[in-house]
Amino acid sequence: MAQHRDTFDHEFSHEPVWGRVLIWLLAIALAMLVLLALANSFNQARAANGTLFGWDEKRFDSITPFTKWRGTLDRYFKERKLEDGPCTSSLFNTCHLQDWKKFVGGLKSQKAMAQLDAVNRYMNRAPYITDPVNYGVPDYWATPKQFFVKDGDCEDYAITKYLSLRSLGWPVEKMRIVVLQDENLHVAHAVLVVYHQGRTYVLDNQIDQVVTDDRIAHYRPIYSINEQAWWLHQRRQTAQATK
Repeated sequence: MAQHRDTFDHEFSHEPVWGRVLIWLLAIALAMLVLLALANSFNQARAANGTLFGWDEKRFDSITPFTKWRGTLDRYFKERKLEDGPCTSSLFNTCHLQDWKKFVGGLKSQKAMAQLDAVNRYMNRAPYITDPVNYGVPDYWATPKQFFVKDGDCEDYAITKYLSLRSLGWPVEKMRIVVLQDENLHVAHAVLVVYHQGRTYVLDNQIDQVVTDDRIAHYRPIYSINEQAWWLHQRRQTAQATK
């Protein structure tokens, strides 16, 4: 038996180095594939369980109570029927939206993440102006037309991003405008979130990069909404149980 063992050790020691390296590389690649699969499963389960910024949520199908949001949508659909006219006209017409339409049209052939990034950066170029300055009221939800003429505040960026992606064919059920509390600045804020391939992406006027919601720890969502439903966000039950 000892002689057989010596022979085996002797033969293995002469195995080509590249062969052992290849075995190790294949093992590492397999391990990485397993980790990626586990991460993707976690993200999909997280999305399916209904969490946003680490908070639980409860869905409600009627958006009737949200008059500002419904009013914005009504005005937007009416504005899409604007008559043609010169850009020099004092009356708003389709020409005034031609830059936006040209921008959106140029993204139709782009991949999904490229569209998200481009829309986020394009809208974030607009100056931030509060509603009391713009409209003389504490809170006003603007249409893209109003946003491009008067600029706007956080929810106006989110609304125009939402409607831009909608024009590109993104399903409304994959997008939400989120009203939240910024725990760092201690102010109310709004962003657009988009669900894509099991992950939740945040389009924020304070961040030029599109990031996933799990990278932002200081946002406390209050409610989120699209054209189909709204969601109330609550502290995770597991967190409550430990208190």
